[in-house]
Amino acid sequence: MRGGGAGNSGKGGNTPYEKDDEVLGKAYDARLMKRLLGYVKPYRKYVVLAIFLNVLVAGFGPLRPYLTKIAIDDKITNGDYHGLLLISVMLLLSLIFQSVIQYYLTFYTEYMGQKIIYDLRIKIFSHVQRLALKYFDKTPNGRIVTRVTNDVEALNELFSSGIVMVFSDVFIIVWIFAFMFAMSWDLSLVTLSVLPLLVYATFLFRKKVRESYRDVRLHLARLNTYMQEHITGMSIVQLFAKDKDELRKFSEINADHKKSNIVSIFYHAVFFPVVEFLSSLAIALIIWYGGGNVIQGLMTVGVLFAFIQYVEMFFRPIRDLAEKYNIMQTAMASSERIFKLMDNNTIIPSPENPVSLQNIKGEIEFKNVYHAYNPGEYVLKDVSFKINPGETVAIVGATGAGKTTLINILTRFYDIEKGSITIDGTDIRNINIDELRRRVSIVLQDVFLFSGTIKSNISLNSSEITDEMAIEASKIVGAHNFISELPGMYEEEVKEKGATLSVGQKQLISFARAMAYNPSILILDEATSSVDTETEILIQKAIEKLLVNRTSIVIAHRLSTIQNADKIIVMHKGELREMGTHQELLSKKGIYYKLYQLQYKDQEIKTS
Repeated sequence: MRGGGAGNSGKGGNTPYEKDDEVLGKAYDARLMKRLLGYVKPYRKYVVLAIFLNVLVAGFGPLRPYLTKIAIDDKITNGDYHGLLLISVMLLLSLIFQSVIQYYLTFYTEYMGQKIIYDLRIKIFSHVQRLALKYFDKTPNGRIVTRVTNDVEALNELFSSGIVMVFSDVFIIVWIFAFMFAMSWDLSLVTLSVLPLLVYATFLFRKKVRESYRDVRLHLARLNTYMQEHITGMSIVQLFAKDKDELRKFSEINADHKKSNIVSIFYHAVFFPVVEFLSSLAIALIIWYGGGNVIQGLMTVGVLFAFIQYVEMFFRPIRDLAEKYNIMQTAMASSERIFKLMDNNTIIPSPENPVSLQNIKGEIEFKNVYHAYNPGEYVLKDVSFKINPGETVAIVGATGAGKTTLINILTRFYDIEKGSITIDGTDIRNINIDELRRRVSIVLQDVFLFSGTIKSNISLNSSEITDEMAIEASKIVGAHNFISELPGMYEEEVKEKGATLSVGQKQLISFARAMAYNPSILILDEATSSVDTETEILIQKAIEKLLVNRTSIVIAHRLSTIQNADKIIVMHKGELREMGTHQELLSKKGIYYKLYQLQYKDQEIKTS
């Protein structure tokens, strides 16, 4: 089927992949957050529990300076040893209770985050499976994988330590203010005098980090795109000895990514010392103002000591909130890209009231069919033909004539622009897509095998395909002999893309897969073009058995393999130019005759 890939990834401009990853949007987008919270809704009891635990755990921290104030002013000053012991025990218990509550808080927030992310990944993958091939033609695989992995993981951090844990920082600040104003409102105002400077520093930090974050994402997108392209095309890189040139280009992109990260690190390195400086400034003001009040007898030492602890405690959640801002910004950008994917409606629709194909005969008819992959650029023009039940029809033509497109639209990988296609008189647009594709098996020129076993690649893990059926299908197509010689036989492990198998072996497994599903209609798309003569003979023998009482369409470049077809359709520049048997087409001395003469001469040259 039609392929798609990432564009060039040099400095000359952004690819669609890069532009999509460059999307930053708002640091907080209420529209996106509302959609995200929709995934939280099934687990709202965990959210309520987490917020309740947050209120408790946030209160234990500010409680300790207050207990310390009591210990100094009421117990130590009055020499109350037993009271001091009681306060010490209370401090210890507050630490223990805080640790226990913190454990459950962390566990339930992480648990909730994992449940939400599980649901989200399932929904994304389910949606991706429903997308039409037209979407994959124009979208790099790396981008889709990034959505399901990296972007979803960014949301995991938001759900696990972002949304809920923000409450903890806010509640800590609220508790601190409550205790501070309860003890001394004037000293509280002195403490808050540095707040305008802190707000300004935070605002400036947020702005600069946002800009640097955009650069980091952009350069990371270029890095990912470059890696994806060159790992996929590694054989070409090595074949033309371009490894040093590609390494130099990769080094440049990697250096840009490093520089943008260093800029981001710089702003973090400046912001946190500024926060520490403001914290120290607040403590200095407290010591100056509060210490003066202590000397004048207007304030106790315990209150002064407690306020110093509160200031140190106050700036800690401020630093945490800065980190939460980064999490939020990353999550917003990731969610925007995820929802852009999930909102994509490039889907071939199934009919609301589908017609079931009962006792299918296999009659196929194309009526005045037009199709274009791009608007206005027709690759099929007014194509009409009929295939009778049980017939073997071959489709031939030069590259780009529209042969594979006929298969794409018959199986509804793409929908036609004009005309109609019927199976047993029923328009395929009125048939449920899953049922339509169950009735049709395709053996493609480029065989794809999944990681797993030989057996799982034949059955595709279908419970309807038994071991006996897989073995019988393999015997029919001639794959059983080589499979039996493998150490694990049908349980032999298949590496990624079948790397340990030859082209011919992979083709035979693909053929066995089609045979095992016992299709009503069989399509062979250049199925023998990549195999040796011996394997081709095996497949030709298998085809003879497979085609009995089954409608079949064969696309082939080797005209010698389709001479016995009941009908041969000759395509040329998207149009049906000739149709007939092998001998009839030769006698016309048209396009088919010329193709045959070219291949015959090629055979003469090879054998001479």
